[in-house]
Amino acid sequence: MALPQKAEQLFTYHDYLTWQDDQRWEIIDGVAYAMSPAPKIKHQNIVGNFYLQIKTHPNNPCYTGIAPTDVVLDEYNVVQPDVFVVCDKKKITEDNIQGAPDLIIEVTSPSTLLKDKREKKNLYERCRVKEYIIVYPEGDIIERFYLKGDKYTTPEVFNWDETLKLYTLNIEIKLWEVFEKKPSVSKTASEG
Repeated sequence: MALPQKAEQLFTYHDYLTWQDDQRWEIIDGVAYAMSPAPKIKHQNIVGNFYLQIKTHPNNPCYTGIAPTDVVLDEYNVVQPDVFVVCDKKKITEDNIQGAPDLIIEVTSPSTLLKDKREKKNLYERCRVKEYIIVYPEGDIIERFYLKGDKYTTPEVFNWDETLKLYTLNIEIKLWEVFEKKPSVSKTASEG
């Protein structure tokens, strides 16, 4: 589907609702971004594994969502994060999420890497998403940003064979399970 053209205007959530459903879109600061091509299998496995570990954790009292779900941050910003957590039940509507999630996880692909690292990071920081995690499937690493005041901290970097403690939920995620890898015996012994 070709995106409707607007002369010198920004796209809004109202515009977004009129577009056909045969292709997924996001709007960041009024600019429309096509979400294609479809993600690779490794990308989807990582998304699913993060989602399952967070959703099914007994200490998670919040709503855990997965793409494609519209997260409407404001009139000019509509995103579909790979995985997200919303603790304020008032933000959850029948159709979408209204407002910033507490935690967002984006799994990069070659076509989304720059957008996830720059545009989305800036947007999520501005909208006060408390914890933002960027996953790099090609390197089996992640970066975590945490909101301190009005700005994200310097990113913490984690390798696939480490445990990630989600600040937002006080939950530990075994990254080797997310990346579907087997850690060395000495690594798992030190974790346990």
